[in-house]
Amino acid sequence: MMLPKPGIYYFPWEISAGQIPDGGSLRTFGRLGLYDMTQSSMTLVAQHGSDEHQVVVCTKLVEPFQAQLGALYVVLGELEHQEDGGVMVKARVLTCVEGMNLPLLEQAIREQRLYQRERESS
Repeated sequence: MMLPKPGIYYFPWEISAGQIPDGGSLRTFGRLGLYDMTQSSMTLVAQHGSDEHQVVVCTKLVEPFQAQLGALYVVLGELEHQEDGGVMVKARVLTCVEGMNLPLLEQAIREQRLYQRERESS
């Protein structure tokens, strides 16, 4: 049995800007802004500079879970483009990471990308 790819970290603002290929495994993060149990969807919100970015997440595969509004979550899943032009992350794993140092996570993602680029170019 083949395991799914581990999922590349993408920033929420990259996802909301539509910079991610469809169907690939990805990881992202954000604060829970909205959870609609009837639609099995949640909206993660992230600040980047002065802008607020939103990522819609399908939660069908990870329910039931304790939704904590305002708490920080990391999601692993696949990206799907919607008919209305938006995108949705279909969650396979959803983890509440409230208390995690967010600037440190963002720095780690940037460092990991730099390392990957250096490895690919050598």
